[in-house]
Amino acid sequence: MSRTVSKVAYRPVGILLGMAAGVAAGAVFRQVWKVASGDGDAPDATDEHRGWGEILAAAALQGAIFAVVRAAVDRGGAMGVRRFTGRWPD
Repeated sequence: MSRTVSKVAYRPVGILLGMAAGVAAGAVFRQVWKVASGDGDAPDATDEHRGWGEILAAAALQGAIFAVVRAAVDRGGAMGVRRFTGRWPD
């Protein structure tokens, strides 16, 4: 199959996987935060009752989890497209 076909095949897959990655990353973050902090709710940046350290730690953890989940999902999607089309999506 051509390079164009693999690109076209990956676009809808990438969009759907991206949305799924966001949902999955949010769920993973909530569980990790609950275990790490003992608190069920992660702090919001504008929460006046939380300190800078807690807010920045939560933001860093959330960003790291999102990046790892997104990379894993993107990589898996690209591998799936390669299996389907025979080419790696560019």
